[in-house]
Amino acid sequence: MFFVISKLVEQFLLPSNFLMLAGVLGVVLLILHRRKLGTFLSAASIVLLAIGGWAPIGTLALAPLENRFPRPDIIQPPTGIIMLGGAVDTHLTGDRKMVTMNDAGERLTETAALGYRFPQARIFLSGGLGHIGKDETDPSESAVAKEFLLEVGIPAERISMEEISRTTCENALESAKALNPKPNETWLLVTSAWHMPRAVACFRSAKFAVTPYPVDFHTSGTESGRMVNKSVVFGLGDLDLATHEWIGLVAYWLTGKTTQILPS
Repeated sequence: MFFVISKLVEQFLLPSNFLMLAGVLGVVLLILHRRKLGTFLSAASIVLLAIGGWAPIGTLALAPLENRFPRPDIIQPPTGIIMLGGAVDTHLTGDRKMVTMNDAGERLTETAALGYRFPQARIFLSGGLGHIGKDETDPSESAVAKEFLLEVGIPAERISMEEISRTTCENALESAKALNPKPNETWLLVTSAWHMPRAVACFRSAKFAVTPYPVDFHTSGTESGRMVNKSVVFGLGDLDLATHEWIGLVAYWLTGKTTQILPS
C-alpha cells in the first residue's frame, strides 16, 4: 500500500505536473468566467514553469545529493557488487524483445565494468517492477539487467538476484536477506549519485554495511547558481528528479523506514 500511495502522491507533487495542473485549472476557471482567479493561476503556472525550466534550481538541488558520497578508491577486490534497479525500461524491453536502458543506464554499464575489473567479485541485482500497473509479460528489472550482463560476457555463475523489491528500502531488505553479509565482507553499492543518500539510509536501516559507488551524475559538483538551462525540458527534468529524491528522503524518515534523513 505504501508503494502505491507514494507513487500516486509523487505524481501530483512533481513541480512540472503540479504547475501544469494549476495552469489547466486556470484555463477552466477562465472558461467559467472566474477571470480573476483563472488569470492568476494561468499566469503563475507559465511564469513558474519558465523559472523552473530555465533557472538552475533543479541542478542546485541535486548537487548536495550527488556530492554526499564521493567515488571511492578501491584497492582491495570487493566481495561483491550490488546494483539497484532503475537502469532499464521493462515495458520497452518486453515489447521490443531486447535490453532497453533508460537515463540511469550507467548503473548497468558501470556494474559490468566493475565485474570485469574484479573478476572474482559476485554480482547481485536487486529490483522487481518499480511501477504501478504491472504487466505479467514484462520482465523484472533484475532479469533485464542479468540479460545485459550475460550479453557482455559476465559468467552466469557470478550473478544472483532478487525480483521482489519495488522500493529502495525493499532493495536493502531483500539484498540483506539474500546475501546475509559477514562483517569482514566488502560490498559495493552501485546506484545513481542523486539516489545514493536514500539508498545508503535504507541499507543502514537493514543493518547492511555497504561501500557507496555512485554513478550516473547529473551535476558537475561545482555549480555556481549562474547557469541557465539550454532547454526548459532539461531544467524541469532535474527539478522533478530532485523533488522526488528530497521527498523520498523525508518520507522514508517520517514513516520510520530509515533513521537518517540525509546520511553521510
